[in-house]
Amino acid sequence: MLKAATAGAVGALLEWFGQLFFPGTDKLAGTMASFGVFAAGFVSRPIGGILFGHIGDTLGRRTSLLLTVGVIGVGTFLIGVLPTYQTIGLWAPGLLTLLRVAQGIGLGGEYAGASLIAIEHAPRRERGFWGSLPQAASPGGLLLAAGMFGLVSLLPQEKFLAWGWRVPFLLSAIVAFVGLFVRLQVKETPDFNKAKQRKRDGAAPGSELLREHWWNALLAIGARLAETVSGNMIKSFGLTYVTLQLKLPNEIGLAALTFAAGIAVVATPIYGSMGDKLGQHRVYLFGCAMVAAMAIPFFLLLDVKTGVAVWIAFTAAYTLGPILLLSVQPTLFTQMFHAGVRYTGMSVAYQVSAIAGGFTPLLSLWLLKQSDGSPWLVAGFLIVVAIISFASVAAATGAGTVGELSASEPRPVGSTGT
Repeated sequence: MLKAATAGAVGALLEWFGQLFFPGTDKLAGTMASFGVFAAGFVSRPIGGILFGHIGDTLGRRTSLLLTVGVIGVGTFLIGVLPTYQTIGLWAPGLLTLLRVAQGIGLGGEYAGASLIAIEHAPRRERGFWGSLPQAASPGGLLLAAGMFGLVSLLPQEKFLAWGWRVPFLLSAIVAFVGLFVRLQVKETPDFNKAKQRKRDGAAPGSELLREHWWNALLAIGARLAETVSGNMIKSFGLTYVTLQLKLPNEIGLAALTFAAGIAVVATPIYGSMGDKLGQHRVYLFGCAMVAAMAIPFFLLLDVKTGVAVWIAFTAAYTLGPILLLSVQPTLFTQMFHAGVRYTGMSVAYQVSAIAGGFTPLLSLWLLKQSDGSPWLVAGFLIVVAIISFASVAAATGAGTVGELSASEPRPVGSTGT
């Protein structure tokens, strides 16, 4: 089980390792890099989810995960050897965009596979705990990225711009090789093998998902909104609010978020274990309620404008909101899809909802402007999203979609199951 959980986490960690580092030596290159991030986040990730979801449900979780770690690893490493704008002109941001698209495609299939390789190997009563370990890659990657950034930032500026920014990308190759090696040692999951033996009609997972499980997919998308929106609001918009609106030093917000990430790494398996004892849907419903409950206090604490208040705000909002949801989310979603379409269903739910999360900082800034710098419209938006997610999980639970259903039982749900 430790090997299976590591196989999931180490690949997921690779994407978070590199995502905060981009060369910004030229305004045009920086703008093009931003377009590349946008393209990767909102175009290539859903494509990757569909592509690797199909592979994972037809050829196996292990096969899909080997491919995703390769795609993400190569894309991340090549950014580290990419010539700069001063060397090859517009080809530099163009190639950077393509590499970010490649990373996005890999990540599109990484989430579901990293979770399933751990969950489907785990004993039934421990799936929440083991399924939460790959989720710790998100705050763990934030810690690693912050640490690496801190080290390379110690270099003189000319050396940092010349080669220092490349170091994190090049070192990511180590994570990629470890991920590939560990995943080669893991066998295919029992749930997939059972589903493969039962499947006789030859229907593609995507078409079966749309035909028989579309309602479950919609509920999963709605359920994830609270996690992705609150996470992006805290990590991205929260830092912007601290620096631009409150005029506090950037280091205060970054330090607070880094500390919150450290607490989150420890809290993630604890929350996962709570899901095993209390039920993933109950813990998730509580997490949605906490996202709504923390929306206003988060900004009230930030408005105190002291370092201690900022640290408390980020730590409480991050660990009691999105991290709580993230910890039990994959195990909850495995109960919404039978094993034959599970990889595809989870990937689609994750990547479609991620679009809303990606637009959250921009929408939050717009709401802040509309209210003349007051954050209460932003808090209200977050509360509405939390209510949608709460209602989605409640609807899935009430329909019998989530609960005691065997994770490998090919029970039709969705349009005919509610």
